Amino acid sequence: MTDDPAAATRAVTDRAASDSLVHDPEGGIARLVAIMARLRDPDGGCPWDLAQDFATIAPYTIEEAHEVADAIERGAWDELEGELGDLLLQTVYHAQLGAEAGLFDLASITRRICDKMVARHPHVFGTESRDKSAAEQSADWERIKAAERGGAAAGVLDGVAAGLPALLRAVKLQGRAARVGFDWPSTGEVLDKIQEEARELVEARDTLTAAESFEEMGDLLFVIANLARHLKIDPEAALRAANAKFIRRFGAVEAALAVRGKTPGQSDLAEMDALWDAAKLAEKAGRG
Repeated sequence: MTDDPAAATRAVTDRAASDSLVHDPEGGIARLVAIMARLRDPDGGCPWDLAQDFATIAPYTIEEAHEVADAIERGAWDELEGELGDLLLQTVYHAQLGAEAGLFDLASITRRICDKMVARHPHVFGTESRDKSAAEQSADWERIKAAERGGAAAGVLDGVAAGLPALLRAVKLQGRAARVGFDWPSTGEVLDKIQEEARELVEARDTLTAAESFEEMGDLLFVIANLARHLKIDPEAALRAANAKFIRRFGAVEAALAVRGKTPGQSDLAEMDALWDAAKLAEKAGRG
C-alpha cells in the first residue's frame, strides 16, 4: 500500500480505465494488450499466466501457427478468424513478457517490422523500379536479408531458425546453399540420390548400428526434402495432406468394418487392405 495519496488515486483511476477497456467490445488491439497486462498483473492476475515465461509460451506459439495453417489448408474460413486471434494473442503475450523484462514492447515490435517491410520493398516504398519479375524481387529480398545479417562476413546458412519444423528447415538450408551454386542442377540427380540413400538404408539395415540407421534415415529425409524443393512443393504441407488423407481413408475402413460388426483389431491385413482400396476408389469417383 502506498503512502502517496496521489499515487493511490492514480492507481484506482488506472484500474478503472483498464476495466473499462477490457470490457469494451470495440477496444481493438489496445483491449487485447490491456487484457494481457491484467493477466500478468501480480496484484490480481491469473496464477497460470504469471508462472509463464518466453520458453514455456513458445510451444503454444508454434501450435497456434500450425492451427492457422491447418484452417487455411482445410478451407475452414469460419475457423480462421479465431485461429488468427489465438496467434495474435501469442505476439501480445511475448510483447508483455518483453515489456516486463525491459527488452521491448508491442510498439517497438510494430516499429521494427514496419521498418523492415519498408526497407525490404524499395520497389514499393523507395525509388527502385517495380519492373521486375517475382523471381527478381525474391532475389532482391534475399540480398537485402543477407546485408542485414552482415553481408559477406555472415555464413550462407546463418539465420535459418533452428526451431523450424525439420522438413521446412531442410528446404530453407538447401535453398540458401542453392543460391551460391551448391545444388544439383536437375531433378534427375535428386531422384538418383534418393534411390541411393534408400538402397543403402535397406541393404545395410542388418549391419548398421541404431545410430547409423538413424543417420541414414535422416540423410534420406533430407534428400526427399530437396526433391520437394526442386518440384516447388512445400513438403510440410504435402505431408500434412498425406496425414489427413490417411486419417480419412482409415476412418472409411473402420466404418466399413463397423457395418460388418467388426473392429480393426478383429480384422486382418487382407480385409483392411481391400477396404482401403475401396475407400480410395470411392474418393476418386467422388472427385470424378
